[in-house]
Amino acid sequence: MSFFRALLSDRATDEGRAPAGYVVVDLETQRGPDEVGGWVAERMGLAVAVTWDQQNAFREWFEEDVQALVEELSGFERVVGFNILDFDYRVLAAYHPAVSKILRGTTVDILAHVHRALGFRIKLDELARATLGRGKTGTGDQSLQWWRQGKRDLVVKYCRADVELTRDLYMHGVTHGVIYFPSYGSKRAVKVNW
Repeated sequence: MSFFRALLSDRATDEGRAPAGYVVVDLETQRGPDEVGGWVAERMGLAVAVTWDQQNAFREWFEEDVQALVEELSGFERVVGFNILDFDYRVLAAYHPAVSKILRGTTVDILAHVHRALGFRIKLDELARATLGRGKTGTGDQSLQWWRQGKRDLVVKYCRADVELTRDLYMHGVTHGVIYFPSYGSKRAVKVNW
């Protein structure tokens, strides 16, 4: 039994119910599109997923923890991510085919929301820099390179930083009703109703 399964089991008996509130999640993969014949997320393999919630702060989840991760996410009122519907859930579906069905109704996908509002996709780094004044600490390509080199601690650190950005972007939207994106040397607001 993994550490996280044991934690869930202990928490379920201690509290008698699943956690409420919101959780933020992001993941990194073991393989890139060049290795799996394109953007076939289901073939990319989970390197690590990182979650953050108020009760537990940051936690790391690995391949053997996917079932427990999905169970954990399903206990929250809201699951927050960036491109989570079209990418993260597809990666997890290779291990847990019902993940999207289980979580779609409670998911806030920041990219999907912004795409609907603006009519085009925009990067997390651009939204974070315009809204929070800080950006990502690396790229997905760097994360893949670190994974191949066995530098898993760097992959976890990078994923954790993305979770922190996503969380802070989400909370900015909750608090102010807007997030910002860069536009011709300035920034413009996107209304959000999370």
